[in-house]
Amino acid sequence: MTLTKAQIIEAISIKNGLSKKQSSETVETLLGIMKSTLASGEDVLISGFGKFCVKQKDERKGRNPATGEDLMLAPRKVVTFKCSGKLRKRISE
Repeated sequence: MTLTKAQIIEAISIKNGLSKKQSSETVETLLGIMKSTLASGEDVLISGFGKFCVKQKDERKGRNPATGEDLMLAPRKVVTFKCSGKLRKRISE
């Protein structure tokens, strides 16, 4: 099962006694800060949770699955996540 943004907003609303609108604004603000930070090439570190990093992928060989034709994939940036030791431990329990 996947946790959705709507479920996060609902949980924040219930646990903190906020309206859904306030909870939604809080979640959107947090995600906006994270997006702009990652877009600028900086990492996002959340203590006790993990680290979101922007990595550069170089140009590489690829293959069109429909035709089998070889091609070169352009360089691009990707976001990776590495969980903290605390989160890893909690998941393992």
